[in-house]
Amino acid sequence: MKTVEITFAEDISRRLDGYIADTTDLSRSRATKLCEEGRVFVNGNPANKKQKLKCGDVIKIDIDDPVEYSAKPENIPLEIVYEDQDLMVVNKPKGMVVHPAAGNASGTLVNAVMFHCGSSLSGINGVLRPGIVHRIDKNTSGLLMIAKNDRAHIFLANQIKEHSFDREYEAVVYGNIKEDSGKIDAPIGRHPIRRKEMAVTEKNSRDAVTYFTVLERFGSFTHIRLKLLTGRTHQIRVHMAYIGHPVAGDEVYGPKKVIKKLGGQCLHAKKLGFTHPNGQKMEFESDLPDYFKEFIKDCKNNKV
Repeated sequence: MKTVEITFAEDISRRLDGYIADTTDLSRSRATKLCEEGRVFVNGNPANKKQKLKCGDVIKIDIDDPVEYSAKPENIPLEIVYEDQDLMVVNKPKGMVVHPAAGNASGTLVNAVMFHCGSSLSGINGVLRPGIVHRIDKNTSGLLMIAKNDRAHIFLANQIKEHSFDREYEAVVYGNIKEDSGKIDAPIGRHPIRRKEMAVTEKNSRDAVTYFTVLERFGSFTHIRLKLLTGRTHQIRVHMAYIGHPVAGDEVYGPKKVIKKLGGQCLHAKKLGFTHPNGQKMEFESDLPDYFKEFIKDCKNNKV
């Protein structure tokens, strides 16, 4: 159990649950539940979620410590593109979660990698994310690198930090992008209201840069290549929505009427380029998956 303390210093009154959601990592629904459980106090007194705050009010929140899950090996098929004693590159299918979490304790890429590698994985990211150097979203397909020891993990993670780790994606986005290429330079942080989402924001954000090149236009959709300079959570999805061209099928950042047959965003991690811990330059590329090819065919035939 930990206690979070906040002092309300605004000139206008605010509703308690909304203010907690805006100033902590808790969602509004979680803040509401904590109020209902009697675990939120204002000036030492149990608080109601609708309570209006005044300047100088001291808010205390009792929060349970996070539950630590231990990932377990599972015999799940893996498409291994490359493997040696230091690392492996896998082609993750759409719909597979990268590492276990509440609600996804099994069936993840980590469970599959643990079965394949045994104890030979980097331990830097702990029991939930052994070997994970970088991630891609559940409904994004494509190439992902796994470190098999701590030395390799540190070496590869430094390349990401120094922007010398090449990552290229392909996507189909809504609308007709007029420019043949472009750069999106806009900071990304937690959404100020919907705390499970990310957004372009100046508040509590980090620099984020995405380059895009148009590959083909279909009128209502555009097929593009993307290159990441940074690797923020949901970066491509947030940046493309920010410029008015959300990724097709994106249930979070796209239009309310979702293209259901895609089963998530039409986004594929197509290429990885990096320097191996032994000094060798390496580059891997994967074919576009069937769901992606079929959607492009539908776009060309005006069936979307």
